[in-house]
Amino acid sequence: MSLSISPDEIVADGEEREGRTGSEDTAGASDRARLPRRARVAVLSRAVFVGGVVATVITFACAAWARRWIADDGLIVLRTVRNLLAGNGPVFNAGDRVETNTSAAWTYVIWFFSWITHARLEYVSLFTALTLSLLAVLIGMIGAARLWGGASRQLLLPAGAVVYIAVPPARDFATSGLENCLVIFWLSVLWYLLLRWSHAERPRLATFFGLVFWAGLCWVVRPEMTIVGGLTLVLLFLAPMPVTRVRPIVMRAAIVVLAGVVPVGYQIWRMGYYGLLYPNTAVAKEAGGAKWGQGVKYVWDLVGPYWLWAPLLVLLVVAVLLLRSRRTEFDADRMIRVVGDDSPGTAATVSRLDRLRRIQPQLRTPRAVVALMLFCDLLLIIFELRVGGDFMHGRMLLPQLFILTLPVAVLPVWRFDAAGRSVLHRNWALALPVVWVALMVWALFAANTTGNKAGYNVSADGIVDERIYYVLNSGHDHPILAEDYLDYPRMRAMVDTIDNTPDGGLLLNSPSYMMWWLVPPPLPIPPNGAGHTVFFLNLGMTSMNVPLNVRVIDQEGLAYPLGAHTDRLTDGRIGHDKDIYSDWVVADTGMVARHPWIPYYMDDKWIEQARTAESCPATQALLASERGPLTFSRFRHNLVQSLAFSKYRIDRVPKYEIQRCHLIDPDPQPAPPPLLPPK
Repeated sequence: MSLSISPDEIVADGEEREGRTGSEDTAGASDRARLPRRARVAVLSRAVFVGGVVATVITFACAAWARRWIADDGLIVLRTVRNLLAGNGPVFNAGDRVETNTSAAWTYVIWFFSWITHARLEYVSLFTALTLSLLAVLIGMIGAARLWGGASRQLLLPAGAVVYIAVPPARDFATSGLENCLVIFWLSVLWYLLLRWSHAERPRLATFFGLVFWAGLCWVVRPEMTIVGGLTLVLLFLAPMPVTRVRPIVMRAAIVVLAGVVPVGYQIWRMGYYGLLYPNTAVAKEAGGAKWGQGVKYVWDLVGPYWLWAPLLVLLVVAVLLLRSRRTEFDADRMIRVVGDDSPGTAATVSRLDRLRRIQPQLRTPRAVVALMLFCDLLLIIFELRVGGDFMHGRMLLPQLFILTLPVAVLPVWRFDAAGRSVLHRNWALALPVVWVALMVWALFAANTTGNKAGYNVSADGIVDERIYYVLNSGHDHPILAEDYLDYPRMRAMVDTIDNTPDGGLLLNSPSYMMWWLVPPPLPIPPNGAGHTVFFLNLGMTSMNVPLNVRVIDQEGLAYPLGAHTDRLTDGRIGHDKDIYSDWVVADTGMVARHPWIPYYMDDKWIEQARTAESCPATQALLASERGPLTFSRFRHNLVQSLAFSKYRIDRVPKYEIQRCHLIDPDPQPAPPPLLPPK
């Protein structure tokens, strides 16, 4: 029973009381009265939807701008872009073919807009990230409206989209210079294209192959997004093909070719150019390792402080109930049977192939799209649990949260019939508006909650609120430009040391925030100096505050293959569980390896052992794959050996690495004295 009573119903009741029978003129007047009402309701519904979308996007834009910044890892991307623009190739250090960025697509997006605009890289990164983040939320809400049947006969209000933007990490990483913005933009467009394909009576060929191509970009957007893109391509491959004169087998072959042209082409180039199967960041952080316990801590670090489970659970229950109540409206026109006779007499003779053909049309339905996205999201969550998450609060779970909120980005809280009258049952009429108001109250709570409270320190679990950490340690509310990070400990001292040592050398950080150890190069010094190498953890701020001819490497190995290929520390901080000794760096750079030219805490015997350990043939082959001249022969060799190079590991202790590689120790320890026989 409807709660509202239309004017038409009041007129009809009055006519019955007066004993009128209802002529054709009266019926025509009633029809004319319904039309303006229906039109007004449609206009109002669309206005509410558009207003809700605009309000959500503007709120997200203002909130993200209020927390604008660029992370140290975001500056790492810009160092690669600088080398691209300078003609050195997609590398972090000229002469070292190392891929320090996980998202190849994000690197080239920044490079493209920098090449077009000639603007400062930090601003290009900032505004590109913010624009893609806003477009992701906008397109996601439009896709959800299409899922629920449009806004002409129902009030669609922002729901899941509000949940996403209310969580502080979503606003932090909207401008961080990292690839989160590109990932959720790619997911949002994929979501919209899938729904458009599933609703179309006869999908256009160009739209269909555009969807195939977009899904195939998953590998270059971010490697783990292959879960989403790969399963999407499987769905498209198995679903009914668009109606054309081309045979289905040819269409499916075209899907394989079009989906693979970019990721396969880039993968071949990556293996030959870098000598690895995947980005060097995956080697440095051991993306194939397992840290389930740390993964659980990482998930709770996001879910717990904001009570994030509460709105997600409520939205899930509401979505299920709405889908059940409107089940007949969804996909009814898509359930086309291949075998027309369903009588009991013929059911037994239906072959297995016929049964598969009956199921096939159901793959091109909104319900199948939603099931696909949620299943992919479950796999992504399991993946993050397994690898142990990340050290940045919430960052690696934002795509998963975004996918969860896509189907309920907007929700119908009120519905109307063809005449513009409410059709909600009395039990639903107030329930949905009340739920929506409660959701807004939660959003205000979450938006003003401090999730990770480590501040300028790192929490006991190794997780930190990255933005707050750098805001507090740099002294800038909005650290965006590279020079904003000069106020970070050691940065100004590093720049001064480089300026005051024209002969070059290796910079090693000291316990003091005000100085660096400089290990000098051997004599004779070249006329223009031997060049500088900086060995420090924070690659982004370091590399963006020095010229491109200064080599910058790190303990974790993000930009240093020797560090990346060391064994993982069992109890190391997540994302920082590799730490190569500086002895390797002194030996590798060929600097003076004796006291008093090396820091007091170093042992020249260890440096000599590191030099010997580095001579291991397998290690030399690995280094040649990224340092040797890139000839056709080298490209082919890297292509063939990329799997072996990706799996290769060394021991961070030089003495043990010598033993592993069966080399001769230059400084063997004296043998212990023999035990005397007992008297």
